[in-house]
Amino acid sequence: MDLRHKWEKALKKTEVLRFHAGTLFTFKPTELPYIFLAESTINIGDTVVRKGKVLVHELSIFLPPNFPQFEGFEFEQDYQVNEDAVRTFLLVRGVSFPSLKYTNETSTIDVYEGSLSKAINHFSHQLEMKEDVYTALIVGPEDCWQFSVLIFVCAMVAKSAPGDMRKFLEDLQKRGDL
Repeated sequence: MDLRHKWEKALKKTEVLRFHAGTLFTFKPTELPYIFLAESTINIGDTVVRKGKVLVHELSIFLPPNFPQFEGFEFEQDYQVNEDAVRTFLLVRGVSFPSLKYTNETSTIDVYEGSLSKAINHFSHQLEMKEDVYTALIVGPEDCWQFSVLIFVCAMVAKSAPGDMRKFLEDLQKRGDL
């Protein structure tokens, strides 16, 4: 299956059931922890559980517009395409990320012995019991988890944009540059 089919599949089947409660930090890195759940294609009836985080780095150098850097998403390993191809692929489809560095760090990949719906209930309850409002809960296809996680990150970027612009202008004003 090519990149386009994986992207379309992720768009159709990805659901962010719980979002990170905050927004992205404007002037320092932001960690976006997540739990990604997918029906297992190997152990039918079980659920693949991928836990990790995406680190959205603060702007440290000025990059060209529409030049995000994706690290740790395993595009080359899983799709045999490099970061430039993914960036171009998304841009052609109108998906524009700010020119920041997005680093995915997967901490664990496990199997939950139970259906996807049971896994959703289990992990939702677990997050509620811990009063964890920062870990996102994402459901999507196992074979295009990267795009499902990027869909979540893109939603967080969009959620944060108005506040980021206000903070950026306030910072310019404080420094007398505005």
